[in-house]
Amino acid sequence: MMPLADYRGRKVVVLGLARSGAAAAKLFHQAGSAVTANDRKERDACPEASELEALGISVVCGGHPDDLVTPDTALLVKNPGIPYTAAPIRQAEALGIEIVTEVEVAGQLSPAPIVGITGSNGKTTTTTWTGELLSAAGLSPIVAGNIGRPLVDAAQEIGPDGWLVAELSSFQLKGTTDFHPRIACLLNLAETHLDYHGTMEDYVASKAKLFANLTEGDTAIFNADDAVCAQIGRASAGRQWPFSLTKRLEVGVSVEPPYPADAGGEAAGSPAVERWIVARDEGGTETRIASVDRLGIPGRHNCANALAAVAIALAAGAEPSALREPLESFHGVEHRLEFVGTFREVRYYNDSKATNPTATIMSVSSLPAPLILIAGGLDRGSDYRELIPLFRDRVKGVVALGETREKIRAVAEESGLTRVAVVEPVEDAAETLKRAVLEAAAMAGPGDIVLLSPACASWDMFPSYEVRGRIFKQSAHTL
Repeated sequence: MMPLADYRGRKVVVLGLARSGAAAAKLFHQAGSAVTANDRKERDACPEASELEALGISVVCGGHPDDLVTPDTALLVKNPGIPYTAAPIRQAEALGIEIVTEVEVAGQLSPAPIVGITGSNGKTTTTTWTGELLSAAGLSPIVAGNIGRPLVDAAQEIGPDGWLVAELSSFQLKGTTDFHPRIACLLNLAETHLDYHGTMEDYVASKAKLFANLTEGDTAIFNADDAVCAQIGRASAGRQWPFSLTKRLEVGVSVEPPYPADAGGEAAGSPAVERWIVARDEGGTETRIASVDRLGIPGRHNCANALAAVAIALAAGAEPSALREPLESFHGVEHRLEFVGTFREVRYYNDSKATNPTATIMSVSSLPAPLILIAGGLDRGSDYRELIPLFRDRVKGVVALGETREKIRAVAEESGLTRVAVVEPVEDAAETLKRAVLEAAAMAGPGDIVLLSPACASWDMFPSYEVRGRIFKQSAHTL
């Protein structure tokens, strides 16, 4: 992408409104570009349209007109969720027009160094936790990106002495070419979003773009326990700063003593082991950061998130002594293994952000067994058989809903579960989820847990996982 000033007087198409699209349209308009903002949704579903038009920006809603992208278009800025099969994107590709997401634009704008955090699971928790650690260390972070705040807005607000901490999805990273973070972090990789990327190879390549432009002055942080993550991190330029749950690292951040490589942990009945987060630098200096038992959120996967956040904070220049308190006081983010409350002696947890099976496996494994699981949602072609060991060992009953309800039911029954309920959809999606909560409540007894951890995206029923999670919480509170 050229410098922003080079688009003055030139045509820029912003495809997809919502928060990030509106922010990008305003930015290019302020830079003097001839901006057209387009969304296939009808005008009454585009609340940003009136504000943009008041600024003098051309807005087209209700579809993608054939003449939206023309040979004189200098740049197309797309909403990350719009697939590359969309007609305007194919037209732009045929004409040789550059296609980017707002991440590319924000990377050019930010006067502050950028931390880019990506992975299949744990992005929001790690990004939020990183912001807490950097704040405690006096490093003035702003947290933005896929976490909710448009990155271009944050890039214009932050000063040169701060850190722009960005949660980045594969959708966002696929539309980058020159994006250059100071610190790049890859948490993990699991099969997901293949309906968008088409192949696992394209998904991994999109994640790897975060590391593509690192230089010797940058830091590559990656999960040494994930072979593909390690391969991507080791191949990048800059400082190599891995993290690991299962290995003692000579350089990096690890748990000591390490966890067993088997995610099941120690054998039942083995004595408790006190573990510490330990950092070692290239000079051999070893620093104990915090006790794993005192982390503010439970679970082995959250310990991995903490390792990544610690590695980022140290790479950004934080004093190790500043990190213990925020590691212990941070209690997670909404919709990620969020405790909702106890109703009729049953505890309810909202894990609506678990949009793939790996995330659900991590969450169920973090809670005491057995539990009642509410799962199902958008059908992306998975068969969900990886859930069978989980259902056999840790789940008492399953309530299935959404497009994948029959797949979830079949897997639950194959695992040997006898308490399986399928909630057929009604016109009101909120009512469907409420019925699922009632079914789960009927299966649960005193001391049990009901967990919403869908293993699927929400878009078959709800506009976002946030809406799904809030309806679940409301339903639990009305039992």
